[in-house]
Amino acid sequence: MQYGFVYPGGEARAAAEAAHQAEAAGWDGFFVWDPVWGVDAWVSLTAAALRTERIRLGTMITPVSRYRPWQLAGVTATLDRLSNGRVILAVGLGAIDTGFTQFGEVTGRQVRAELLDEGLEIVTGLWRGQPFNFEGQHYHVKETTFVLPPPPLQTPRIPIWVVGAWPWPKSMARAARYDGLLPAKLSRDKSFEALTPADVRDMKAYLAQKHAVAAQYEIVVDGETPEHTDQAALGKIKAFADAGATWWLETMWPEANEKTIWTPEAQERVLARIRQGPPRLG
Repeated sequence: MQYGFVYPGGEARAAAEAAHQAEAAGWDGFFVWDPVWGVDAWVSLTAAALRTERIRLGTMITPVSRYRPWQLAGVTATLDRLSNGRVILAVGLGAIDTGFTQFGEVTGRQVRAELLDEGLEIVTGLWRGQPFNFEGQHYHVKETTFVLPPPPLQTPRIPIWVVGAWPWPKSMARAARYDGLLPAKLSRDKSFEALTPADVRDMKAYLAQKHAVAAQYEIVVDGETPEHTDQAALGKIKAFADAGATWWLETMWPEANEKTIWTPEAQERVLARIRQGPPRLG
C-alpha cells in the first residue's frame, strides 16, 4: 500500500511547503484539487516539484471536459520532465456543483463522458509524439511539425488514474483502459453511495474477468484518519488493502471551506496532519 495526501486548498507557495513536509514525513504522493476557478493546480504542482525530489505529484481530480486536450498534454508532459518523472494524472467527469454552471462548462453527463474519452485519446496520442491525427465527434487534430515539445519522461506514459463508477460497465471499461481505478459506487439513480471493501473486491474481480489491465494497475481509495495511528482507521485501511486497494489517499475536505482554508490556523491543521505521516499498516 502506498499513501498520498490530498491538499484541501491554499496558495501555490503554501502547497509547495505542504508537499515538502509531506515528502519529509514519508508520504508517497501529494495531490491538489483542480478547480474551475481558483488557485491553479498545475502552478501549485510546479511549485511543489521544485521543493521536492521523490514524492509523486498529481491532481485529485482533473475533469478533462474542461480542458483542451492538447493543453492538458502539454502541461502534464512539461511537469513530468520538470519533476524527473513524478506526475500522476487523475481524471473523471468532475463535480458540476464546483462552478461548472457559473462558467458555462458542459454539465451533461453523456457529453462530459464523450469529451473525457476523446480527450484521453488525444492526450496519450500527443505524449507518444508525431505523427498524430485524430477525428472524433468533438475534437479534430492533424499532425504538426511546429516546435514539437519533448515527450514525458515516464514510459510508456504518465500514469492515468480514472474514476470508475460501479457497477456501470462503460465507466468501468474506461478505467480499465488506463493505469488505475478511482472507485466510486453509484446507485441506479446515479447518486453516490458509500464505498466498501466488498465493493473494491467486486470491482477488482470484474476488471480481471472482463478486461485486460496492466500488471501494475492501481486501485486508489481515500478517506480521513484523524491520527496516523488510529486503530479503527488502520483497520479500515487494512480491509481495503485486503480487498485489492494499492493506494490510500488521506483527505481533509472539511478544511476546504472558502471562509477558513486561507487562514494560518487552517493551514497549520493541515500541516500538523501531514507531519504525523501516513497511516501505514504494520
